[in-house]
Amino acid sequence: MTALTLSTSAAPGLRADAIVIGVAKGAKGPVVAPGAEAVDTAYDSRLAAVLETLGASGAEGELTKLPAPAGFKAPLVIAVGLGAEPDRDAEYEAEALRRAAGVAARALAGARKAAFALPVEDAAAVAAIGEGVLLGAYSFDTYKDNGANGAGTGKSVKAKNGRAPLAEGVLLGGKPRDAAHKAALARATTVAEELNRARDLVNTPPNDLTPAAFAAIAQGAAKEHGLKIQVLDDKALAKDGYGGILGVGGGSAATPRLVKLSYTHAEADKHLAFVGKGITYDSGGISLKPAGHNETMKCDMSGAAAVFAAVVAAARLGLPVNVTGWLALAENMPSGTAVRPGDVLRMYSGKTVEVLNTDAEGRLVLADALWAASAERPDAIVDVATLTGAMMLALGSRTFAVMGNDDAFRSAVHEAAEEVGEPAWPMPLPEHLRKGMESPTADIANMGERMGGGLVAGLFLREFVGEGITWAHLDIAGPAFNEGGAFGYTPKGGTGSAVRTLVRLAELTAEGELG
Repeated sequence: MTALTLSTSAAPGLRADAIVIGVAKGAKGPVVAPGAEAVDTAYDSRLAAVLETLGASGAEGELTKLPAPAGFKAPLVIAVGLGAEPDRDAEYEAEALRRAAGVAARALAGARKAAFALPVEDAAAVAAIGEGVLLGAYSFDTYKDNGANGAGTGKSVKAKNGRAPLAEGVLLGGKPRDAAHKAALARATTVAEELNRARDLVNTPPNDLTPAAFAAIAQGAAKEHGLKIQVLDDKALAKDGYGGILGVGGGSAATPRLVKLSYTHAEADKHLAFVGKGITYDSGGISLKPAGHNETMKCDMSGAAAVFAAVVAAARLGLPVNVTGWLALAENMPSGTAVRPGDVLRMYSGKTVEVLNTDAEGRLVLADALWAASAERPDAIVDVATLTGAMMLALGSRTFAVMGNDDAFRSAVHEAAEEVGEPAWPMPLPEHLRKGMESPTADIANMGERMGGGLVAGLFLREFVGEGITWAHLDIAGPAFNEGGAFGYTPKGGTGSAVRTLVRLAELTAEGELG
């Protein structure tokens, strides 16, 4: 992964392939952002005019290249748009810096070294720029050029068109001897590495990332980072009565797994449980998906990938909070042993579920994992899942939904997501929708009213949360997998959605600001 360093060096004398500066959209045209003063001076203080001549406006995501001035040791200046210029005395928002750094880092694929002369007001800006560089430089090419690296390592080597990701990013204005700046960069590096690990997992083809293979990757990470891990295979799941996970995985030759990954801290007095949907491939089962809906279904384990990455990140950061991750892993395939519409499953909780649609499988595996997590009586449970197409219709492809059984906690999760730059929106759980899941045969059906289907799924999950336990549900169906072009620091393919939100929730809990 791209190496990051802090430097107080002046841009003109730094040996690099490029100098990255920020340009904002001002009232009368582009405005050179703080951090680029030395570059602007070298252009006789006319850099904004030069950029405007070249068509730059400062709009978010805009990128303009121009030759470096005489006397610079770098041959190239890259101006990247920051969006609207902030009001007087206001700072650039962290997300604007993060996105700008990501755009530049992606454009610098193949470069050995680049200096980022973006606005650095404080440690938060250092963290945002660092995250943007590391996330923007990401590329997944395991299956190109004879497979340069292994899946799930977070260390993609090759970039598109054969160019390696930017090798080194130097953050100008970051103070290498400042404890706050160093800590901010270290945290950004850890979070980005684990988020990129989640991206690698999401991008891995399902023939290689079976439930057993995912569990093996988790075992390797547990050994490396001192985590406790328990893996229940199909026999253990049958013995203990995990009817939901077994039912969903019953149609596949790749048998299901339930992975419990635990991080504990000696000084912790709070316990969070994260539960992730891990459908390593979703064909829809007997309720087969129509043509055109299968090609990206390797991403249906994005929730489990996010949970896995967040637990490892919490351990690497040494947060004084106990965090348990539950990965509900199964492959949903049609076969003679697959669960059928009309079948009744007895869940781990003892409750029975009539399966009306085998493509509503994520809620079944999550239900078992939620009940298992509840048995440990954590202070709060957060589940993450690419759960419903209905939520994509409601919120689009870049925003995830937040539901829960406690309004204050739902709001706290929403605020944490927005703080770290992950668009989210709180959604209700209307009681009248519960009636639609009544079954004449079982305790509950896995389907209800079509309208409000994402909320129905949330209501179903609530049935399997232990009494008195605070719980939130993140439906990341929209932002988990980017089928369009790359933007900001977000690549095409797996995005690592919700990793940063979960890590921030763990930090807030450790700091006593949550729960």
